[in-house]
Amino acid sequence: MVLEKYTSNWVNNFTNIKREIEIHLDGIDYCIEHIGSTSVPHLDSKPIIDIDIIYPDTSDFEKIKVRLEKLGYYHNGNQGIQDRDVFKRNGNLTNKVLDTIKHHLYVCPVGSKALERHILSRNFLRKNEWARLKYQQMKYDLAEKANQDRKTYATLKELYSNDFIDSIIEAEKIYHV
Repeated sequence: MVLEKYTSNWVNNFTNIKREIEIHLDGIDYCIEHIGSTSVPHLDSKPIIDIDIIYPDTSDFEKIKVRLEKLGYYHNGNQGIQDRDVFKRNGNLTNKVLDTIKHHLYVCPVGSKALERHILSRNFLRKNEWARLKYQQMKYDLAEKANQDRKTYATLKELYSNDFIDSIIEAEKIYHV
């Protein structure tokens, strides 16, 4: 199955990854946020933890990049999304936590549109059960349409979820529900 039932283990997984990263980013001004579906209680999801490292000063990006590389990540560019840099495990260094918990790691400056999208959609889904249930149903429908194939599902989700996410982001901005 592409999607799994929500588990509070995802919060624990995020906390463990965050702890490992924090050790290596000591002395840099940043914060770390759990984003994506695994950050929303009771939302079924792919069991992959999405994480944003957020920095206020543009000069801190290079410092973060170097430290993440020393931790066993490589910079994979922005993958077409401005102000959201992607980091992936390089396989050269091993880390019990970082190599066993599936995760996506992004580094975003404060004020990034991608960051804003991550935070607003997460917060809206956390506060509005109807939106969470509607989004979850859409994800299950797409998983079925993709015949439970992860790559096909990811492609379909990218195509179909943007309008839904855009609508809840607008609602969060306007109504602060």
